[in-house]
Amino acid sequence: MKLRFAALALLASSSIALADNHGNPMVGGAEMFADKTIVENAVNSADHTTLVAAVQAAGLVETLNGAGPFTVFAPTNDAFAKLPAGTVEGLLKPESKDQLTKILTCHVVGAQALAADVAKMITDGSGKATIDTVGGCKLEASLDGDMVKIKDEAGGTATVTIADVMQKNGVIHVIDAVLLPAS
Repeated sequence: MKLRFAALALLASSSIALADNHGNPMVGGAEMFADKTIVENAVNSADHTTLVAAVQAAGLVETLNGAGPFTVFAPTNDAFAKLPAGTVEGLLKPESKDQLTKILTCHVVGAQALAADVAKMITDGSGKATIDTVGGCKLEASLDGDMVKIKDEAGGTATVTIADVMQKNGVIHVIDAVLLPAS
């Protein structure tokens, strides 16, 4: 029962955040528009310049501009900064494209999953839900109070800080850590 109330609190807070800005939440100082693609919106977010550079380096711009639907767990610049020194620079090198692609596709689900969908999966899974990504990673979603936590295959955990950022081809959930595949 406690989990159901937490899920409802999460949904209520997401709805309030969207309603306050007429359905176009601000992310990284930029308004996000539901009639633009994931990439078209992300390039305007000052908080996602590292993610955009990584998507470009991995050659995933065309894919994430595609029809979808996609759910993207979008790490902020601060999330990338938490990685060990030199990691991002190394991943952006052409010789690291396969590794970078694997990491980035572990942030993408090949379906639209809104906060309500994730909360229902967690409730139906007795407090945990497995999320399969297009990169073959298995993420584990859970609730910590009213916050959705996403555990990656390497044992790291990210928190969804902004949920349900609607896009023409899916939805973005902003997260505070980079999700990593099993090593």
